[in-house]
Amino acid sequence: MKTVVFAYHNMGLAGLEALERHGYDIAAVFTHEDNPGENCWFDSVKYWALQKNIAVHTTEEINSPLWIARIAAINPDIIFSFYYRKMIGCEILDLPRIGAFNLHGSFLPAYRGRCPVNWVIINGERCTGVTLHYMVEKPDAGDIVGQRAVVIDVSDTAKTLYDKLCRAARELLDELLPLIKEGWIPRHKQDLNQGSYYGGRRPEYGRIDWKKSADEVYNLIRGVTDPYPGAFALSDNDEKIIIWWAEPVISEQVSAPGKIIITDKEVLVQTNKNAIKLSDIETEGKRLRGEQIVSYFKNGKVNKLK
Repeated sequence: MKTVVFAYHNMGLAGLEALERHGYDIAAVFTHEDNPGENCWFDSVKYWALQKNIAVHTTEEINSPLWIARIAAINPDIIFSFYYRKMIGCEILDLPRIGAFNLHGSFLPAYRGRCPVNWVIINGERCTGVTLHYMVEKPDAGDIVGQRAVVIDVSDTAKTLYDKLCRAARELLDELLPLIKEGWIPRHKQDLNQGSYYGGRRPEYGRIDWKKSADEVYNLIRGVTDPYPGAFALSDNDEKIIIWWAEPVISEQVSAPGKIIITDKEVLVQTNKNAIKLSDIETEGKRLRGEQIVSYFKNGKVNKLK
Protein backbone atom coordinates (compact mmCIF):
# COMPACT_ATOMS: atom_id res chain seq x y z
CA MET A 1 0.00 0.00 0.00
CA LYS A 2 1.72 3.16 -1.24
CA THR A 3 1.87 5.65 1.60
CA VAL A 4 2.81 9.31 2.00
CA VAL A 5 3.58 10.30 5.58
CA PHE A 6 3.66 13.72 7.24
CA ALA A 7 5.51 13.35 10.52
CA TYR A 8 7.54 15.10 13.20
CA HIS A 9 8.72 14.53 16.77
CA ASN A 10 8.82 11.19 18.62
CA MET A 11 5.17 10.58 17.84
CA GLY A 12 6.08 10.87 14.19
CA LEU A 13 8.71 8.21 14.63
CA ALA A 14 6.26 5.96 16.48
CA GLY A 15 3.93 6.21 13.49
CA LEU A 16 6.61 5.60 10.89
CA GLU A 17 7.98 2.59 12.74
CA ALA A 18 4.48 1.13 13.01
CA LEU A 19 3.93 1.56 9.27
CA GLU A 20 7.24 -0.17 8.62
CA ARG A 21 6.36 -3.03 10.98
CA HIS A 22 3.12 -3.66 9.12
CA GLY A 23 4.58 -3.58 5.63
CA TYR A 24 3.29 -0.26 4.33
CA ASP A 25 5.21 1.07 1.33
CA ILE A 26 6.39 4.50 2.52
CA ALA A 27 6.92 6.38 -0.74
CA ALA A 28 7.76 9.78 0.80
CA VAL A 29 8.05 11.48 4.16
CA PHE A 30 7.33 15.16 4.79
CA THR A 31 8.73 16.66 7.97
CA HIS A 32 10.23 19.90 9.33
CA GLU A 33 13.72 21.21 9.80
CA ASP A 34 14.39 21.64 13.51
CA ASN A 35 14.05 25.21 14.77
CA PRO A 36 17.43 26.30 16.22
CA GLY A 37 15.58 28.42 18.76
CA GLU A 38 13.63 25.44 20.08
CA ASN A 39 14.77 22.88 22.64
CA CYS A 40 14.81 19.86 20.31
CA TRP A 41 14.82 17.08 22.89
CA PHE A 42 13.12 14.64 20.52
CA ASP A 43 14.50 12.36 17.81
CA SER A 44 14.68 13.25 14.12
CA VAL A 45 12.15 12.04 11.56
CA LYS A 46 14.38 13.39 8.80
CA TYR A 47 17.34 11.32 10.00
CA TRP A 48 15.16 8.20 10.27
CA ALA A 49 13.95 8.56 6.68
CA LEU A 50 17.45 9.19 5.35
CA GLN A 51 18.72 6.08 7.13
CA LYS A 52 15.94 4.08 5.46
CA ASN A 53 16.66 5.59 2.02
CA ILE A 54 13.14 7.02 1.90
CA ALA A 55 12.57 10.30 0.06
CA VAL A 56 12.22 13.03 2.68
CA HIS A 57 11.14 16.64 2.18
CA THR A 58 11.15 19.59 4.58
CA THR A 59 9.22 22.24 2.67
CA GLU A 60 7.13 24.63 4.75
CA GLU A 61 4.94 25.39 1.70
CA ILE A 62 3.27 22.02 1.58
CA ASN A 63 -0.01 23.34 0.16
CA SER A 64 1.60 25.12 -2.80
CA PRO A 65 0.68 23.96 -6.32
CA LEU A 66 4.21 22.56 -6.76
CA TRP A 67 3.95 20.15 -3.82
CA ILE A 68 0.34 19.25 -4.49
CA ALA A 69 1.43 18.18 -7.98
CA ARG A 70 4.42 16.22 -6.66
CA ILE A 71 2.30 14.33 -4.15
CA ALA A 72 -0.33 13.67 -6.83
CA ALA A 73 2.44 12.21 -9.02
CA ILE A 74 3.26 9.70 -6.26
CA ASN A 75 -0.36 8.51 -6.53
CA PRO A 76 -0.61 7.45 -2.88
CA ASP A 77 -3.14 4.90 -1.71
CA ILE A 78 -3.18 6.44 1.75
CA ILE A 79 -1.82 9.42 3.71
CA PHE A 80 -0.91 9.52 7.39
CA SER A 81 -0.07 12.52 9.55
CA PHE A 82 1.75 11.99 12.84
CA TYR A 83 2.34 15.27 14.72
CA TYR A 84 3.05 17.23 11.55
CA ARG A 85 2.89 20.93 12.43
CA LYS A 86 1.26 22.34 9.29
CA MET A 87 -2.40 22.17 8.29
CA ILE A 88 -2.67 20.00 5.20
CA GLY A 89 -5.09 21.37 2.63
CA CYS A 90 -8.03 19.54 1.09
CA GLU A 91 -6.32 19.33 -2.30
CA ILE A 92 -3.80 16.95 -0.74
CA LEU A 93 -6.26 15.19 1.57
CA ASP A 94 -8.43 14.30 -1.43
CA LEU A 95 -5.57 12.63 -3.32
CA PRO A 96 -5.27 9.17 -1.73
CA ARG A 97 -7.58 6.36 -2.81
CA ILE A 98 -8.27 5.09 0.70
CA GLY A 99 -8.13 8.30 2.70
CA ALA A 100 -6.00 10.55 4.88
CA PHE A 101 -5.58 9.86 8.59
CA ASN A 102 -4.17 11.83 11.50
CA LEU A 103 -2.93 10.67 14.89
CA HIS A 104 -3.90 13.18 17.58
CA GLY A 105 -2.61 13.24 21.15
CA SER A 106 -5.92 13.45 22.98
CA PHE A 107 -9.09 11.45 23.45
CA LEU A 108 -11.19 13.24 20.85
CA PRO A 109 -13.42 15.19 20.70
CA ALA A 110 -11.78 16.59 23.85
CA TYR A 111 -8.72 18.81 23.34
CA ARG A 112 -8.80 19.27 19.61
CA GLY A 113 -6.14 21.68 18.38
CA ARG A 114 -2.64 22.47 19.58
CA CYS A 115 -0.54 21.31 22.56
CA PRO A 116 -3.07 18.82 23.98
CA VAL A 117 -0.45 17.13 26.17
CA ASN A 118 0.36 20.38 27.95
CA TRP A 119 -3.24 21.54 28.21
CA VAL A 120 -4.61 18.37 29.81
CA ILE A 121 -2.06 18.59 32.64
CA ILE A 122 -2.48 22.34 33.11
CA ASN A 123 -6.23 21.80 33.39
CA GLY A 124 -5.81 19.01 35.93
CA GLU A 125 -7.31 16.22 33.81
CA ARG A 126 -6.98 12.65 35.02
CA CYS A 127 -7.37 10.89 31.67
CA THR A 128 -6.52 11.55 28.04
CA GLY A 129 -5.49 9.35 25.12
CA VAL A 130 -4.57 9.07 21.46
CA THR A 131 -6.96 9.06 18.51
CA LEU A 132 -6.57 8.03 14.87
CA HIS A 133 -9.11 9.87 12.76
CA TYR A 134 -9.94 10.80 9.20
CA MET A 135 -8.49 14.15 8.19
CA VAL A 136 -10.90 16.86 7.03
CA GLU A 137 -10.51 20.58 6.47
CA LYS A 138 -11.40 21.40 10.09
CA PRO A 139 -8.61 20.44 12.53
CA ASP A 140 -9.03 17.16 14.43
CA ALA A 141 -12.70 16.97 13.45
CA GLY A 142 -12.90 13.94 11.15
CA ASP A 143 -14.49 10.59 11.89
CA ILE A 144 -12.71 8.50 14.50
CA VAL A 145 -11.05 5.24 13.46
CA GLY A 146 -9.80 4.19 16.89
CA GLN A 147 -8.68 5.41 20.30
CA ARG A 148 -6.59 4.35 23.27
CA ALA A 149 -7.10 5.91 26.72
CA VAL A 150 -4.19 6.92 28.98
CA VAL A 151 -4.38 7.64 32.70
CA ILE A 152 -2.69 10.84 33.90
CA ASP A 153 -0.94 10.44 37.24
CA VAL A 154 -0.79 13.40 39.61
CA SER A 155 3.02 13.32 39.30
CA ASP A 156 3.06 13.26 35.49
CA THR A 157 4.74 16.07 33.60
CA ALA A 158 4.06 16.89 29.96
CA LYS A 159 7.16 14.85 29.06
CA THR A 160 6.22 11.72 31.02
CA LEU A 161 2.68 11.91 29.68
CA TYR A 162 3.97 12.36 26.13
CA ASP A 163 6.05 9.20 26.54
CA LYS A 164 2.93 7.34 27.71
CA LEU A 165 1.01 8.60 24.68
CA CYS A 166 3.75 7.40 22.33
CA ARG A 167 3.47 3.92 23.82
CA ALA A 168 -0.32 4.05 23.50
CA ALA A 169 0.02 5.20 19.87
CA ARG A 170 2.18 2.19 19.04
CA GLU A 171 -0.40 -0.13 20.56
CA LEU A 172 -3.26 1.59 18.76
CA LEU A 173 -1.50 1.52 15.38
CA ASP A 174 -0.53 -2.12 15.82
CA GLU A 175 -4.25 -2.81 16.26
CA LEU A 176 -5.55 -0.62 13.43
CA LEU A 177 -2.96 -0.75 10.64
CA PRO A 178 -3.61 -4.41 9.73
CA LEU A 179 -7.35 -3.67 9.54
CA ILE A 180 -6.79 -0.63 7.35
CA LYS A 181 -4.52 -2.66 5.08
CA GLU A 182 -7.26 -5.24 4.66
CA GLY A 183 -9.78 -2.53 3.78
CA TRP A 184 -11.81 -2.76 6.98
CA ILE A 185 -11.68 0.70 8.52
CA PRO A 186 -13.79 1.45 11.60
CA ARG A 187 -15.25 4.95 11.68
CA HIS A 188 -17.70 6.90 13.79
CA LYS A 189 -18.51 10.58 13.79
CA GLN A 190 -17.33 12.96 16.46
CA ASP A 191 -19.80 15.07 18.38
CA LEU A 192 -17.80 18.29 18.47
CA ASN A 193 -20.38 19.87 20.78
CA GLN A 194 -19.22 17.43 23.45
CA GLY A 195 -15.54 18.28 22.97
CA SER A 196 -13.18 21.21 23.30
CA TYR A 197 -10.60 23.09 21.26
CA TYR A 198 -7.35 24.69 22.47
CA GLY A 199 -4.85 26.86 20.65
CA GLY A 200 -1.08 26.85 20.83
CA ARG A 201 0.90 27.99 23.83
CA ARG A 202 3.61 30.64 24.10
CA PRO A 203 6.36 30.88 26.74
CA GLU A 204 4.68 33.94 28.27
CA TYR A 205 1.62 31.81 29.04
CA GLY A 206 3.78 30.12 31.69
CA ARG A 207 3.56 33.04 34.11
CA ILE A 208 2.13 31.90 37.43
CA ASP A 209 -0.96 33.55 38.87
CA TRP A 210 -0.53 33.21 42.63
CA LYS A 211 -4.21 34.09 43.13
CA LYS A 212 -5.01 30.59 41.96
CA SER A 213 -4.90 27.55 44.25
CA ALA A 214 -1.72 25.61 44.98
CA ASP A 215 -3.08 22.67 42.96
CA GLU A 216 -3.69 24.89 39.93
CA VAL A 217 -0.19 26.38 40.18
CA TYR A 218 1.27 22.88 40.51
CA ASN A 219 -0.56 21.75 37.38
CA LEU A 220 0.89 24.66 35.41
CA ILE A 221 4.41 23.91 36.68
CA ARG A 222 4.30 20.22 35.71
CA GLY A 223 2.55 21.03 32.44
CA VAL A 224 5.39 23.22 31.14
CA THR A 225 8.51 22.04 33.01
CA ASP A 226 11.58 20.53 31.28
CA PRO A 227 11.89 20.10 28.35
CA TYR A 228 9.33 22.87 27.84
CA PRO A 229 10.04 26.56 28.67
CA GLY A 230 8.92 26.34 32.30
CA ALA A 231 6.51 28.22 34.58
CA PHE A 232 7.81 31.49 35.98
CA ALA A 233 7.16 34.42 38.28
CA LEU A 234 8.69 37.85 38.78
CA SER A 235 10.43 38.94 41.96
CA ASP A 236 9.94 42.28 43.74
CA ASN A 237 12.55 43.81 41.44
CA ASP A 238 11.06 42.19 38.31
CA GLU A 239 13.71 39.48 38.05
CA LYS A 240 12.39 36.39 36.27
CA ILE A 241 12.43 33.21 38.35
CA ILE A 242 11.66 29.97 36.53
CA ILE A 243 10.10 27.32 38.74
CA TRP A 244 11.08 23.98 37.26
CA TRP A 245 9.57 21.94 40.07
CA ALA A 246 7.48 22.58 43.15
CA GLU A 247 4.68 20.79 44.95
CA PRO A 248 1.51 21.89 46.76
CA VAL A 249 1.50 21.77 50.55
CA ILE A 250 -1.10 22.65 53.15
CA SER A 251 -0.44 26.08 54.60
CA GLU A 252 -2.02 27.34 57.80
CA GLN A 253 -0.61 30.82 57.34
CA VAL A 254 -2.81 33.61 56.06
CA SER A 255 -0.65 35.64 53.70
CA ALA A 256 -1.11 37.51 50.47
CA PRO A 257 -0.78 35.36 47.34
CA GLY A 258 2.85 35.30 46.22
CA LYS A 259 4.25 35.93 49.71
CA ILE A 260 7.48 34.05 50.46
CA ILE A 261 7.45 31.87 53.59
CA ILE A 262 10.92 30.71 54.71
CA THR A 263 11.78 27.99 57.21
CA ASP A 264 15.13 26.40 58.03
CA LYS A 265 14.72 23.75 55.35
CA GLU A 266 12.23 24.97 52.78
CA VAL A 267 10.73 27.90 50.93
CA LEU A 268 7.00 28.16 50.39
CA VAL A 269 5.04 30.57 48.23
CA GLN A 270 1.53 31.39 49.38
CA THR A 271 -1.30 30.95 46.88
CA ASN A 272 -4.98 31.75 47.19
CA LYS A 273 -5.41 28.31 48.76
CA ASN A 274 -2.46 26.57 50.45
CA ALA A 275 1.12 27.03 49.29
CA ILE A 276 3.75 25.80 46.86
CA LYS A 277 7.02 24.30 48.12
CA LEU A 278 9.91 25.24 45.81
CA SER A 279 12.37 22.47 45.02
CA ASP A 280 14.00 23.43 41.68
CA ILE A 281 14.23 27.00 40.39
CA GLU A 282 16.36 29.06 38.01
CA THR A 283 17.36 32.67 38.40
CA GLU A 284 20.07 34.70 36.67
CA GLY A 285 20.91 31.61 34.62
CA LYS A 286 21.62 29.42 37.68
CA ARG A 287 19.67 26.36 38.80
CA LEU A 288 19.04 26.21 42.54
CA ARG A 289 17.78 23.23 44.53
CA GLY A 290 17.15 22.40 48.17
CA GLU A 291 19.22 24.44 50.60
CA GLN A 292 20.42 26.65 47.75
CA ILE A 293 16.87 27.92 47.39
CA VAL A 294 16.62 28.63 51.12
CA SER A 295 19.91 30.56 51.03
CA TYR A 296 18.80 32.56 48.01
CA PHE A 297 15.56 33.76 49.60
CA LYS A 298 17.08 34.28 53.06
CA ASN A 299 19.15 37.17 51.73
CA GLY A 300 15.98 39.26 51.88
CA LYS A 301 16.11 40.53 48.30
CA VAL A 302 12.90 38.74 47.38
CA ASN A 303 9.92 38.85 49.71
CA LYS A 304 7.15 38.21 47.24
CA LEU A 305 6.62 36.71 43.79
CA LYS A 306 4.25 38.31 41.36
